[in-house]
Amino acid sequence: MSGLPPYASTGQRVWYYTFRILCGLIFFFLIAPIAVVIPLSFNSQDFFTFTKEMLSFDPDGYSLKHYRDFFSNPDWQDALKNSIKIAPMATIISVSLGTLAAIGLSQPHVPARRAIMAILISPMIVPLIISAAGMYFFYSKIGLAGTYWGVVLAHAALGIPFVIITVTATLVGFDRSLTRAAANMGADPVTTFFKVQMPLILPGVISGGLFAFITSFDEVVVVIFVGSAKQQTLPWQMFTGLREQISPTILAVATILVVISIALLATVEVLRRRSERLRGMSPG
Repeated sequence: MSGLPPYASTGQRVWYYTFRILCGLIFFFLIAPIAVVIPLSFNSQDFFTFTKEMLSFDPDGYSLKHYRDFFSNPDWQDALKNSIKIAPMATIISVSLGTLAAIGLSQPHVPARRAIMAILISPMIVPLIISAAGMYFFYSKIGLAGTYWGVVLAHAALGIPFVIITVTATLVGFDRSLTRAAANMGADPVTTFFKVQMPLILPGVISGGLFAFITSFDEVVVVIFVGSAKQQTLPWQMFTGLREQISPTILAVATILVVISIALLATVEVLRRRSERLRGMSPG
């Protein structure tokens, strides 16, 4: 039921509208930086501020020059190729290990489930700079520092908690009698997993994979510690541009990343609703 009931008191009405105003202010506080960056990426000048032409909506004040620079500059393109190379591999590892961990931890007979879960999702809680420093010292000992696989495994470790959480949430409404029925019909555990369990938890697996992909594609702190110049990703190139040359192309790249993130999050929401329908939690 939306809105206030007709019998609401004055205090309830005041709280109703105050709460919505506070939510609107918080939403504006979160969205305002993004709303500023997007139009600035179309600035025809090499400035990080709105020009008079932009404020007056003069067509001469807008241009795609920063986007053209992004797609033609070899430094940006190399960084994009590294991100495209690293993020999918890290996502595959995160989804594979995270899904198996979530299924294992969903079994009631597993000892110390809560402690194991806390350890596995700790990369989401521990400050990223601490995780990055620890990964650097560990990978230096085993020869993975400054390699592609080192960055991939580091990003996979950051993405696994998202997969575990989303798959675990999907398994909450899973009917375990289906797996027992499949076993009674002679199906082995692998067949049961791919034919019965996986189709039902697939929305949660894909959602976790999308979160892991976003985490890897946007991450900069760990790759600076673990990677080298050969593994310079898109966020690392953006950080370098802000620190050294203040390139307005960063605004265009930021806009592209925002669009990609919105598209992936919209996909996650669609999958979440589909998962709820499959589990009978929403009317369709």
